Amino acid sequence: MKKSKPKILTGLGATIKKHRLKLGLSQEKLAEICELDRTYISLVERGNRNLSFISLSKLAIGLKTTISLLTKGL
Repeated sequence: MKKSKPKILTGLGATIKKHRLKLGLSQEKLAEICELDRTYISLVERGNRNLSFISLSKLAIGLKTTISLLTKGL
């Protein structure tokens, strides 16, 4: 039986992707800005990776938003 992804991770991933696309950034460019791996960004956006607070902070800064806005409603 396939394990389902936690909704908080899929929701956060979708929000991060929405913000990235709104800014017109590729995963590669966001990864460069945030000093993260492009594959890490991909995993996060698909809800396959649990983020550390530091990574979430880097993403919020790179997306020109706040952690609070990224996690609102989750």
